[in-house]
Amino acid sequence: MGSFIFKRFGVMALTALCLTFIVFYLTNLYPNLEKLAKTQGNMRMTDEQVTSWLGNRGYSQNTFKKYGEWLGVVPSFKTVTEDGTVISRCTRAGMAPEDIPSYCGIIQANWGYSTVFKEEVWSIVTKRLGLTSWLMFAVLCVMVPMALIVGILAGMREGSRTDRTLSTFSIVTTATPEYVSGVIFIVLFASSQIGLSPLLSDWGLMSGKTLFKGSATSAMADITFANFTLPVMALALYGMGYIARMTRASMAEVMTAQYIRTARLKGVSFKNVVLKHALRNALIAPFTVIILQIPWLLTGVVIVETLFNYKGFGWALVQAAQNNDIELLLGISVIAVIVVLVTQLISDIGYVFLNPRIRVS
Repeated sequence: MGSFIFKRFGVMALTALCLTFIVFYLTNLYPNLEKLAKTQGNMRMTDEQVTSWLGNRGYSQNTFKKYGEWLGVVPSFKTVTEDGTVISRCTRAGMAPEDIPSYCGIIQANWGYSTVFKEEVWSIVTKRLGLTSWLMFAVLCVMVPMALIVGILAGMREGSRTDRTLSTFSIVTTATPEYVSGVIFIVLFASSQIGLSPLLSDWGLMSGKTLFKGSATSAMADITFANFTLPVMALALYGMGYIARMTRASMAEVMTAQYIRTARLKGVSFKNVVLKHALRNALIAPFTVIILQIPWLLTGVVIVETLFNYKGFGWALVQAAQNNDIELLLGISVIAVIVVLVTQLISDIGYVFLNPRIRVS
């Protein structure tokens, strides 16, 4: 197991380098750099002025050299203006020219400076990731138990009315995008004019104007049932259908296995057959799917966070893309790549422990 994990870390490092280089190359294409020069300089800059602006800041260098500078394995580009000001990736406010380091990349914990938020990329990423982590945690706590219950109940008696009903429900939830369910939830539960809120208010069953809040902005400071329920429901409803379908298929397959039939012939009750024999084996395949929902949630919250104005990781990604914030886009991509690779490693290791028949050579 130790050698397996060591090899996987090597593969993960190589994969991370390849993926981040692709993102770096795409974000540093000339149209993006030209837009960056004009937004940071002057929108009426001529082509010669754009070329000069990019050259003075090292953007005209070879892509591999710029990538090495961004990683922190190559000395950063420096140029001195006529008034003696040093322009470099490593330059910070109040720093003397002689104190400017030569290496300042990801390895040196320097993730760059956001041109939109006007602060360090690392502080932005950690703050927004923390907000999204609470949303992801709440979604997993709701989505996973509901999906497993639906899948197990459907798979216990394949072809029954319960199976058909729950399978149809799973397909409908999977086929309904988050932005559709989110809008429906807002109309039904967060509108003071239509939906359930006016009815409940007229009946005297609630004191406020709406049952839930249509915006999750206040949840950034204080999470409550009213301001956090709708975004959690929108994400959980979309993700649970896929897990439920996988659980149902796995459960149905296990229930037809020979050892299950033998247990039934020996007089073991149906309840004990399901709980003691079928359930653990049926959860092996869904376990991988559940773990891989984590990177999906990290990148899939873009729509929900934008819809409910919850300024987390996905919201920051939208802002960076809309405003051509290259450094922030790169920082977000690094986090996304790390989360995907780590969750895949956890999935592989967990699969070995759940299935004793699997051995790592």
